[in-house]
Amino acid sequence: MSITQQDVFEYHRRGRPGKIEVVPTKPLATQRDLSLAYSPGVAEAVLEVKRDPLTAYELTAKSNLVAVVSNGTAILGLGNLGALASKPVMEGKGVLFKRFADVDVFDIEINAKTAEEIITVVRALAPTFGGINLEDIKAPECFEIERRLREELDIPVFHDDQHGTAIISGAALMNAVKVLGKSLDQMRIVVSGAGASAIATADFYVQLGVRKEHILMVDSTGVIYAGREANMNPYKARYAAETDARTLEEAVRGADMFLGLSGPGVLTGAMVKTMAEDPLIFALANPTPEIMPEEALAARSDVIMATGRSDYPNQVNNVLGFPFIFRGALDVYARQINEEMKLAAAQALSELTMEDVPDSVLAAYGLTALRFGRDYLIPKPLDPRVLLWVAPAVARAAMESGAARRTIDLEQYRNELIRRQGLGQQLRSQIISKAKSGPKARVVYDEGEEPKIVRAAAQVQEDGIAEPVLIGSKARILDVIAELGLTFSPEIIDLDDEALRERYCDAYYQLRQRSGVTAARARTLMRDRNVLAPMVLQAGEADALISGLTHEYPDVLRPALQVFHTRPGAVRASGVYLVIVKGRVYLFTDATVNIDPDAETLSEIAILAADFARSLDIEPRVAMLSFSNFGSTPHPQSRKVREAVELVRSRRPDIAVDGEMQADTAVVPEIIASRYPFSQVEDANVLVFPDLASANVAYKLLARLGGAQTIGPILLGIGAPVHVLQAGDDVEQIVAMTAVAVMDAQGRNREG
Repeated sequence: MSITQQDVFEYHRRGRPGKIEVVPTKPLATQRDLSLAYSPGVAEAVLEVKRDPLTAYELTAKSNLVAVVSNGTAILGLGNLGALASKPVMEGKGVLFKRFADVDVFDIEINAKTAEEIITVVRALAPTFGGINLEDIKAPECFEIERRLREELDIPVFHDDQHGTAIISGAALMNAVKVLGKSLDQMRIVVSGAGASAIATADFYVQLGVRKEHILMVDSTGVIYAGREANMNPYKARYAAETDARTLEEAVRGADMFLGLSGPGVLTGAMVKTMAEDPLIFALANPTPEIMPEEALAARSDVIMATGRSDYPNQVNNVLGFPFIFRGALDVYARQINEEMKLAAAQALSELTMEDVPDSVLAAYGLTALRFGRDYLIPKPLDPRVLLWVAPAVARAAMESGAARRTIDLEQYRNELIRRQGLGQQLRSQIISKAKSGPKARVVYDEGEEPKIVRAAAQVQEDGIAEPVLIGSKARILDVIAELGLTFSPEIIDLDDEALRERYCDAYYQLRQRSGVTAARARTLMRDRNVLAPMVLQAGEADALISGLTHEYPDVLRPALQVFHTRPGAVRASGVYLVIVKGRVYLFTDATVNIDPDAETLSEIAILAADFARSLDIEPRVAMLSFSNFGSTPHPQSRKVREAVELVRSRRPDIAVDGEMQADTAVVPEIIASRYPFSQVEDANVLVFPDLASANVAYKLLARLGGAQTIGPILLGIGAPVHVLQAGDDVEQIVAMTAVAVMDAQGRNREG
């Protein structure tokens, strides 16, 4: 990835200069709003905070506000360039807080040289914030600043340059020793560098179980040994070792691990050759590490590498830590970020690495697979699950250690974090929760040999959504499970087992003998998984069916309809998409089944979609769409839509429906209010399109050009819980569709 100076300048100058802005979170449109936000109403909030200071977390932004403070004396390895020069970095830090954990930030750059000046300024500003992130302040002053502020303030103070690298690399170290079968208390570690990050990381490794006497620290003067006087301070002195080694070259001989927090090129291939078997090399200097991975691996093929760079495996990036650590700390009104909370963050990162990696993460990094091992010791920075693992772990540790001033329900808290990730994730989570809350269902997947299906089925089973049944060659399915490294033992219907297939032949023949299917033809069709899978469902050996990842939509739908027909009260099946755009959820129907529906079919489509909306706790407001607004353009197509509205009203008066109306009229309440106040629907959320072409075009354009998220297509009206994937769906989408299928099966069971 090549970035020029001009690219950087253009990025920062484009539009509003810089990378941040302040946005109000409450309406300020009326006199009443102004009175609530400021005088006279705000006086009540002032008096309440005076009475109980903890209410500031509820009545102000304090509970979601962090100060990022720097004096610019140690900017990103660029050195002491001053407070103003540090502002682009501090704004960037604020953007990362917001992007990854929805934490708001004020960046504060201060012209202060001494520790006492910085302490005085931060102490005076502290009432504004829920936490303080110290950044790019040089050692040894940074140690004293953090220590004093932690003692004097009742909010978290965290120097990320020290503890961020410690926590993230600590998680990688915990996983590396698992890969190698080594023990932390036997690891001999050489640390290159003796600044804030190096000393804090060494301290953290000792907490993890590394023996302090097994750590050799090397600075620009050489090995820090007992009795050395040159270039020393009390923080370095804690790592003065009883050793004859005086140089880095001597120190690394026989070492199990090299931790680089110094500068480029200080470790050579020749030095690497002298290290112990399976050496760990965490070369974290940025942008150029202490040794490039190519050189280290050329010297030793058994090296496990980590760097601070995104273009190599095992990136130790502080963004895996600070946003989520502060998120958890803020949400329990923590007094501090203590050692228990840091350890909890590292442990959560370590455990998350063992989980199957979402396709969205693989796509973001241009990968096809990623498994725990030598090249995957810690999660990728863009993994959205980090928030859901680290923040709750930190919050739990804060509550258990006494650092929290507020007790929260962690399961409910996890749902709140999902909401912070956006409505799409929230809706998926809601669907999955509904599926898990009902009776356990068995879901058959007829493409059981596909790696995505296997991964999704394993997640479905592990998360308690359903019990998966995979159709395919048993030998091939077991090979795929082994190749993916999954501990997963699903039920398998073996396509190679002729006797097993024979079980379904007679039943299929009985169903289809008057539709041109002979006994011999039935036997042949049982080799077609699109026919076999519905028969498994029809036999009561599964509760729902998922297919379509590698098949065309009609190839899945046709056999299912032949076996199950439509459900009672429905003449035709239809499809619906959940479309999440601009913080709103819409149902688009029908984009998959009925090409040119008549009024009767449109009314049925609308009723099925409205009922499905209610199953998601969405009260439907149905708009029947056309190119005409309430008779403005008489035409057979618009009359068809108007007739469909009347049919829905006569059959289901409980459904709010209106039309015909244009798409913008349906979704912009102001148009209804100003021009069509008689409409029974405004701000519609169920959009019934007049034909398949318009629905399909609309949802695809929104997804591709408008950034909308979609879930679907969800099949409605069929006589059994059969749901069809889209070619190319990722594992997350397959899991979500499985949850929809389980909800469908549970709903049918309730209906009897």
